[in-house]
Amino acid sequence: MAATVLICASMNILIEDADSLKFFTSDGLWSKTATDGRRFSGTALAFKTAKQEAVGKFNIVGYVSETGQFINLDSGKGKGVAGVAA
Repeated sequence: MAATVLICASMNILIEDADSLKFFTSDGLWSKTATDGRRFSGTALAFKTAKQEAVGKFNIVGYVSETGQFINLDSGKGKGVAGVAA
Protein backbone atom coordinates (compact mmCIF):
# COMPACT_ATOMS: atom_id res chain seq x y z
CA MET A 1 0.00 0.00 0.00
CA ALA A 2 1.52 3.32 -1.06
CA ALA A 3 1.71 6.20 1.42
CA THR A 4 -0.43 9.21 0.69
CA VAL A 5 1.57 12.44 0.55
CA LEU A 6 -0.10 15.79 1.05
CA ILE A 7 1.65 18.98 -0.05
CA CYS A 8 0.01 22.34 0.52
CA ALA A 9 1.78 25.69 -0.02
CA SER A 10 -0.64 27.69 2.15
CA MET A 11 -0.31 25.40 5.15
CA ASN A 12 2.68 24.71 7.39
CA ILE A 13 3.19 21.02 8.12
CA LEU A 14 4.48 20.53 11.67
CA ILE A 15 5.22 17.77 14.18
CA GLU A 16 3.24 18.10 17.41
CA ASP A 17 3.93 16.14 20.60
CA ALA A 18 0.50 14.63 21.31
CA ASP A 19 0.96 14.79 25.09
CA SER A 20 2.53 18.23 25.62
CA LEU A 21 1.03 19.86 22.48
CA LYS A 22 4.45 21.39 21.74
CA PHE A 23 5.91 21.68 18.24
CA PHE A 24 9.24 20.29 17.04
CA THR A 25 11.63 23.11 16.05
CA SER A 26 14.50 23.28 13.54
CA ASP A 27 16.88 23.21 16.52
CA GLY A 28 15.53 19.84 17.65
CA LEU A 29 13.76 21.39 20.65
CA TRP A 30 10.04 21.72 21.47
CA SER A 31 8.09 24.99 21.53
CA LYS A 32 4.56 25.83 22.66
CA THR A 33 4.34 28.28 19.72
CA ALA A 34 3.35 26.85 16.32
CA THR A 35 5.21 29.57 14.42
CA ASP A 36 8.48 28.32 16.01
CA GLY A 37 7.88 24.82 14.63
CA ARG A 38 10.02 23.35 11.88
CA ARG A 39 8.11 23.42 8.60
CA PHE A 40 8.13 20.31 6.43
CA SER A 41 7.52 20.15 2.70
CA GLY A 42 5.20 17.16 3.02
CA THR A 43 3.59 14.79 5.48
CA ALA A 44 5.84 11.83 4.59
CA LEU A 45 9.02 13.72 5.53
CA ALA A 46 7.46 15.00 8.75
CA PHE A 47 6.32 11.48 9.68
CA LYS A 48 9.74 9.98 8.95
CA THR A 49 11.44 12.66 11.06
CA ALA A 50 9.01 12.23 13.97
CA LYS A 51 9.54 8.44 14.00
CA GLN A 52 13.26 9.08 14.63
CA GLU A 53 12.78 11.56 17.50
CA ALA A 54 12.66 10.94 21.25
CA VAL A 55 8.92 11.56 21.45
CA GLY A 56 6.08 9.26 22.41
CA LYS A 57 2.84 9.83 20.55
CA PHE A 58 2.95 12.54 17.90
CA ASN A 59 0.65 14.24 15.42
CA ILE A 60 1.49 15.59 12.00
CA VAL A 61 -0.57 18.76 11.78
CA GLY A 62 -1.27 21.38 9.18
CA TYR A 63 -1.15 24.88 10.63
CA VAL A 64 -2.80 27.73 8.73
CA SER A 65 -1.16 30.85 10.14
CA GLU A 66 -3.71 33.22 8.57
CA THR A 67 -6.55 31.69 10.59
CA GLY A 68 -4.68 30.01 13.47
CA GLN A 69 -6.35 26.69 12.61
CA PHE A 70 -4.82 23.23 12.99
CA ILE A 71 -5.70 20.22 10.88
CA ASN A 72 -4.66 16.75 12.06
CA LEU A 73 -3.13 14.98 9.09
CA ASP A 74 -1.52 11.87 10.62
CA SER A 75 -0.33 10.41 13.91
CA GLY A 76 2.17 7.89 15.14
CA LYS A 77 4.66 6.92 17.80
CA GLY A 78 8.31 7.99 17.94
CA LYS A 79 11.25 6.35 19.70
CA GLY A 80 9.88 7.44 23.06
CA VAL A 81 11.56 9.41 25.77
CA ALA A 82 14.47 7.63 27.44
CA GLY A 83 13.71 6.61 31.02
CA VAL A 84 15.68 7.91 33.97
CA ALA A 85 17.83 5.25 35.63
CA ALA A 86 17.09 4.76 39.34
